[in-house]
Amino acid sequence: MACLFFTLIVGLFVLYSASGQNLTRVYGQGINIIVALSFMWAAANVAPNQLERIALPLYTLGVLLLIAVALFGAVSHGARRWLSLGITQIQPSELMRIAMPMMLAWYFSKREGKPAMADFAIGGLLLLVPVALIIKQPDLGTAILIGASGFYILFLAGLSWKLLLGGAIAFAASTPLLWSSLHDYQRRRIEILLDPTQDPLGAGYHTIQAIIALGSGGIAGKGWIKGTQAQLDFLPERSTDFIFAVFGEEFGLLGNALLLVLFSLIILRGLIIASQAQSTFTRLLAGSITLTFFTYAFVNMGMVSGILPVVGVPLPLISYGGTSMVTLCLSFGILMSIQTHKKLVAS
Repeated sequence: MACLFFTLIVGLFVLYSASGQNLTRVYGQGINIIVALSFMWAAANVAPNQLERIALPLYTLGVLLLIAVALFGAVSHGARRWLSLGITQIQPSELMRIAMPMMLAWYFSKREGKPAMADFAIGGLLLLVPVALIIKQPDLGTAILIGASGFYILFLAGLSWKLLLGGAIAFAASTPLLWSSLHDYQRRRIEILLDPTQDPLGAGYHTIQAIIALGSGGIAGKGWIKGTQAQLDFLPERSTDFIFAVFGEEFGLLGNALLLVLFSLIILRGLIIASQAQSTFTRLLAGSITLTFFTYAFVNMGMVSGILPVVGVPLPLISYGGTSMVTLCLSFGILMSIQTHKKLVAS
């Protein structure tokens, strides 16, 4: 996992520039990383069979907490995502990032061989319930990531290509209905994706400034702490969702290529662990964790470069934030556990 640690170090350097050389923010991210690595170490020391035993209770707890959020959750900035516990608040949707793939991996591990159509229908329902609750909050970015983690389990479990094609056709056919069910700001994001210049100082501002930053970086970039879009405060959310634009402006195409190589090596290692896993549960779980990490990176880079709508997904291991960092490192800890305990069993 040398690539993982190197990427975290790169993230601290980029954050220092993106935050306007704010050492307090960098120190805060350093603490986030230490806490996240502690969770990763703890997860790495939990045997996969123990994870399998807690999959159903953890999923059930997550769904109950999401229902509690819908009924009693605290509203902040127009969204109901947090549940107050008196002395603190929790965001149950973050729990589902781990619980969802664990639950579906457990479910299909109990159906060795080729799962029946009814099994995939039940798996789809298990996925749909928390995703629908999270969309209602609304939190489209988290819903996409959790939906992707569950879809990868269904795919790796043997979901038919015919069903995938049929689902794609059904999705296309239901687009008008889905469009009408979106919130105004979500529809606006899609409209801005098609033409950000229609509101250059409003909804399209983020996308336009990010594209300018990426383009101005050129081949080799402007240099660390020398990116004008970030340093002159043109680029919004530059420490979180749009930190990739800061990186691209300062390190250029070559820097972006290096970052893609780091991400690719992490993904490749995860897929190797999945391919060598010794049980259906660990194979499905490792595959889903790895491909969800890919989705994290792809969605963030896509929205920053203007090919996907802005959905509030951070750049993994780079963006500032404690919750996403802990969730990611916890997932990597599970991957380490799958690999380590495979070796122990083999010996």
